Amino acid sequence: MRLTILGGGGFRVPLVYGALLRDHGEGRITEVRLYDVEPRRLTAVARVLADRAAGVADAPAVTVTTDLDEALRGTDFVFSAIRVGGLAGRADDERVALAEGVLGQETVGAGGIAYGLRTVPVAREIARRVAALAPGAWVINFTNPAGLVTEAMAEVLGGRVIGICDSPVGLGRRVARVLGLDPASARPDYVGLNHLGWLRGLYVAGRDELPRLFADPALLGSFEEGRLFGAEWLTTLGAVPNEYLHYYYFNRETVHAYRTAERTRGAFLREQQAAFYAESGAREELPPGAAGAAWHRTLAEREATYMAANRDAAGMGEREEADLESGGYEKVALALMRAIAHDERATLILNVRNRGTLPELDAEAVVEVVCAVDANGATPLAADPLPAHAVGLVTAVKAVERQVLRAASSGERADAVAAFALHPLVDSVAVARRLVDGYVAAHPGLGYLRG
Repeated sequence: MRLTILGGGGFRVPLVYGALLRDHGEGRITEVRLYDVEPRRLTAVARVLADRAAGVADAPAVTVTTDLDEALRGTDFVFSAIRVGGLAGRADDERVALAEGVLGQETVGAGGIAYGLRTVPVAREIARRVAALAPGAWVINFTNPAGLVTEAMAEVLGGRVIGICDSPVGLGRRVARVLGLDPASARPDYVGLNHLGWLRGLYVAGRDELPRLFADPALLGSFEEGRLFGAEWLTTLGAVPNEYLHYYYFNRETVHAYRTAERTRGAFLREQQAAFYAESGAREELPPGAAGAAWHRTLAEREATYMAANRDAAGMGEREEADLESGGYEKVALALMRAIAHDERATLILNVRNRGTLPELDAEAVVEVVCAVDANGATPLAADPLPAHAVGLVTAVKAVERQVLRAASSGERADAVAAFALHPLVDSVAVARRLVDGYVAAHPGLGYLRG
């Protein structure tokens, strides 16, 4: 089978390839096509993949291209992992928002809206090219904001596009380990939107083990989310929130931490990864293993500094060793592909069309919930109703996502202003108007907004 990775020069692509290298089963991926608009990034990542494949006799073959149609034609699976505007765009998203005193994170609040406004038109065009050139392919969307972009692509591809994220996976794994459970055998009850969800149960052999966590305050405060939110707040909620909800529950403290930090996350990653790509992609030749070693060093630093501003706001200090393992989105992607390609039934947390799972949202709204996956794709499983506080956040943020989709279609500035103004983390229509002006000035790709 053939896998095409859009955004093939992205830093996390070697994680996906590493998962493919460990898959020796029948019907596995044997060819990987990397597509990117930046040749130097493709070169760097291809070198890392070659280093990772050294000594693996059946390693999937890797080809690279800057031609989208060539990348898509005849493929079986497409991973969409693009970043419109690059890390420079992410840094600008943060800068413009923080200048107005609001959050600029890449998927949450003003920064996520700006990122969505410039990504949705590109994602829609990719969906149209997939439909034309590889109509039988399944698209697995990694591109942020993942729920919003998946919904945009589903307008064209329907259920053949599925979004994934590693945050719920990491959360479930950490809670399972704290409770002394095997993460692989524990079934989560997780529901919400991408980066806006709650773990409400963790079942083993039909029994919910999560009450044991809430019965022990020391245990509740012993893992990353417990330290981030505090045991008292988790007890109040009666659920464990996705880490990104820290931006909502502790917004003032987080914005202050971002504004007083030496660099924003986007600025840090822009500088860090520029050094990696310069070292691994710009030079004509490298010794064997050099690109792979540079990538591993950069990855370790990236993981250690993840959500540093939030940890500062919570007084957490450095990340603990047990929390440094990546969420495992590459493992989710592999499990998803195998379930579809070989009808190997799996249960995964995915971004899919609602289809009645959350009665507060319409059928086409993309939600992040537990799904059953087989050769027919992903089907959301029935879920208990959300509590009122969660309903408010989920419906408000989904309304914002829909407004982003509307603005990307209409090109009307007023629609973009509404997207910002309606978000729970933007506190003024006047601020929303200035945000639109600031983002249009910063991003040529938003020049389509008029009026």
